[in-house]
Amino acid sequence: MRSRPRRRLWRSLTLRLGLIYVALFLTSTAAMFAAAYWFGVYRPMLREAAVVQREAGSLAAVDRTGGRAALLRALQFRGKTGPRRPFHALVLPDGKAVTANLPSWPHGSLADWQLLDADVSFLGTEQDYTALSVERRLDDGSRLIIGRDVEDIDDRDEIFSAAAAWLILIAAALAIGGSIAMGRAVGRRIDTVTQTARRVMAGSLTERIPLRGTGDDFDELATTLNQMLGRIEEAVESVRRVSDNVAHELRTPLARLHADLDDLRMAEDEDERQRLADQALAEAERLQSIFDALLRIARIESGRHLTGLRRVDLTTLLADAAELHVPDAEAHGQRIDSRVAPGLEIEADPNLLFQAVSNLLDNAVKYGGKGAVITIGAARDQGRIAIEVADTGPGIAADQRERVTERFFRGPQTAGQPGTGLGLALVSAIVAAHKWTLEIDDAGPGALIRIRC
Repeated sequence: MRSRPRRRLWRSLTLRLGLIYVALFLTSTAAMFAAAYWFGVYRPMLREAAVVQREAGSLAAVDRTGGRAALLRALQFRGKTGPRRPFHALVLPDGKAVTANLPSWPHGSLADWQLLDADVSFLGTEQDYTALSVERRLDDGSRLIIGRDVEDIDDRDEIFSAAAAWLILIAAALAIGGSIAMGRAVGRRIDTVTQTARRVMAGSLTERIPLRGTGDDFDELATTLNQMLGRIEEAVESVRRVSDNVAHELRTPLARLHADLDDLRMAEDEDERQRLADQALAEAERLQSIFDALLRIARIESGRHLTGLRRVDLTTLLADAAELHVPDAEAHGQRIDSRVAPGLEIEADPNLLFQAVSNLLDNAVKYGGKGAVITIGAARDQGRIAIEVADTGPGIAADQRERVTERFFRGPQTAGQPGTGLGLALVSAIVAAHKWTLEIDDAGPGALIRIRC
């Protein structure tokens, strides 16, 4: 039971971010401290070591060329020049010092360069010096030790050494404190998103993630998630309305079908049996058309019905659609006028596009009324192609234009007309699948449906 919270703790994003923050903070602090130590202590010490190495080499050369007396004079002269206090010791092979101003030196040979204590007493006061020293073996085996005072550099080294421990402690405290503060800030924002998501999962689709108003990444994420929740709420509400509409629309034809079949079972007259059978078949066909339309809309909205976009001769396609509906329009005493610009081409699924235009023409014929003039047109408008179908009928009320593309929605003026209420819903699905725009307007009089491609 105890291992689960522990595993959850180590898997926590805020904890991992905090540990990464601590590691980066300490690493960057150590890097800055190392750079300061390099430029303030180690590099100056290397420069002084190089100077002392050259001096030792030059004095050893003086001993070889000018003899011991020349070396002693050079050491005496060296003690009077230079910005730093010079130190030296000339020690014979038996250990006896010929000349020296170093208070002490190691019995063994110095390796490369070495720091020696060179404190000097003057009038009862001890002055601290640190000699950076190197050693050269002379031809007779004597040891020539040459040094320069680097007390100021050594003091900086001690300061850096003492400060290192405090720096590590302070940096670790700051890093841990910053990590905790960052983890809490991130954790609170994540908890807010999590709690909102759980309330939505519990069924409260109106929940939204609160915004801080800072415009930061979390606010952008919250805005995106809120938009997603809004779309989900709209989709669920749409599904609920569709379910209600489907149940309502199917209730009547199913009741009629049931009544016709029940009467058919009891009827004895052959003509009456035939009439009832025809009525039952008509209701069954109506149910079949409703289900086919719903299935077609669902497939189009899911992208499964697209057979592939290709270049379509729009002018010819609209002419064919208009010609298909001319007999039906003439039967209603109507006229179809074509105002399609020549040579129009478009990228589309030709079958779906023809079905959308055919549905618009069918609605115009069905609801335009006797003697209506139906106009189908297409032209280029600001770089886009606009397809329009208009009639001179009663039109669509302004407060109904946003709902006419819903499944099964039918306005009061069309309630008595035949149809399923799925025509414009199918058109809307086809337009959305092509990423086009559907506009419903007033033709003055009549309805104007425009597809902007």
